[in-house]
Amino acid sequence: MTDTMRALVGGIGPEWVLGEVPVPRPGPGEVLIRNRAAATNNADIPMLAEADPTHGGHGKEFIAGFEYAGEVAALGEGVDTWQVGDPVMGSIPSAFAEYVVADHRFVLPRPEGLDPEIACALPTGLLTEHGALTTAGFTAGQSVLITGASTAIGLIGAQMVKALGASHVIGTTRSSAKRALLTDAGVDTVIVTGEQDLTAATLSATDGKGVDVVLDHIAGQTFAQCLPATAEDGHVVNIGRLDGAESTINLDHLSYRHLTVHGVSFGFTRDWEMADIIAGLLADVIPAVARGEIRPVIDRAADITDFRQAAGRLRSGEAVGKIVLTLASA
Repeated sequence: MTDTMRALVGGIGPEWVLGEVPVPRPGPGEVLIRNRAAATNNADIPMLAEADPTHGGHGKEFIAGFEYAGEVAALGEGVDTWQVGDPVMGSIPSAFAEYVVADHRFVLPRPEGLDPEIACALPTGLLTEHGALTTAGFTAGQSVLITGASTAIGLIGAQMVKALGASHVIGTTRSSAKRALLTDAGVDTVIVTGEQDLTAATLSATDGKGVDVVLDHIAGQTFAQCLPATAEDGHVVNIGRLDGAESTINLDHLSYRHLTVHGVSFGFTRDWEMADIIAGLLADVIPAVARGEIRPVIDRAADITDFRQAAGRLRSGEAVGKIVLTLASA
């Protein structure tokens, strides 16, 4: 193993810089992973802009990225749950690099035969969507509404709830051109919000009852429209805020339906929470991934040296699914 590695570094200018940085060393309870592929996320470009010192950013250098897939390369002291060579995937800061270090508890097994280029686009979606479903107390046989279902994370959520036994999956998209994309992901009823009223269409699809669980990736006034579309004693979980963090709601919709509203943010500061989510994934979700029931949508894959094109594609807003950066040996 060399002492240095390639990594995409932010905090230098308006673009990432592909540089040589020291290979991290695993501490007690950690594993070192040889990364083979990394996936982009919506937060990547805003984080790059916030760090850009040439435009008023904080100027603190950091290795970008959050999702990885590869093999265990070395074990820190006290780790006996993994072996060198084990295929793995996960979500952790500093993933746009040839090696990453992670807490051994937060590493996910990569199912046999699942290529890193596919696997790297799964962890954040798996963790977030399953964590939200767990928070809502989802059980097989319930109906689920997913707003922003045509986003990369929403598509994983749709496949997940279908694999876990949802009775009726409703998904929203702003464009009718994405109807087939949602249908292929297991969505039973597609609502095109550019043409249909979300609340009315959801109630129509559920015989006026509403859905048992809402996974909301949009927020803004979409969140408000979800409340009267939810069944009595149902659960609404806000995950993302693509339309902004503020919403004006009608409290009658909340109270008369006896709804429970949850807000989730599955970062890396609440170890106990992440450990519980991963335990659920291992039992319920990873087997579905292994069976091919949950797959990410990949917009395109490129070598890490083509990072400028990847960043441009992210900024365009035209990507359908994840952009993957591969990390073949230099």
